[in-house]
Amino acid sequence: MSRPGNKIIQAKLVLLGDMGTGKTSLALRFVKGQFFQNQEPTIGAAFFTQILSLSEATVKFDIWDTAGQERYHSLAPMYYRGAAAAIVVYDISSIDTFVRAKKWVQELQRHGSQKLVMALVANKCDLESKREVQTEDGEQFAQENGMFYMETSAKTAENINELFYEIGRRLAKVLPPRQTGINFKNETQEHGRKFFCCST
Repeated sequence: MSRPGNKIIQAKLVLLGDMGTGKTSLALRFVKGQFFQNQEPTIGAAFFTQILSLSEATVKFDIWDTAGQERYHSLAPMYYRGAAAAIVVYDISSIDTFVRAKKWVQELQRHGSQKLVMALVANKCDLESKREVQTEDGEQFAQENGMFYMETSAKTAENINELFYEIGRRLAKVLPPRQTGINFKNETQEHGRKFFCCST
């Protein structure tokens, strides 16, 4: 539910990153509060919606979770075109995924909107003992590329809500309100089922 007098904005958000970095797990943790140890790889893309009620605005996220496999790379522009926000994800225990994340950022900079809100997310921070990418390296790259940086764990839920709240706050500053009389419900649809989620 939106707050009285609060502007409503609708934002397309895309998740990009290598296979196995936990993009789907991030989305599922945020939207449904769920985590599955053996999450199946995404084929093509998955779609979720979630609403955040912030003091600045009520944000309706349309979340596109893209497949990380190389063979689906050519489909990615279809999903990030027109996006208001992008989350580029890598796995702190894999330097290769950090290298790939940098390439995604470069691609977004070439083809994305000038106002695109971008987050660089170092996921799986519960694997600290296996860390290959240092926090300073992620922070520096994010700073150099006009992104904000956050370390998350879909497994423990660390910083998941904080990540999306920060994106929502940034979007509220740059996106115009949606012109609509529709009363949004807080829900996600997948495979014909509805999931109701609450946020404060």
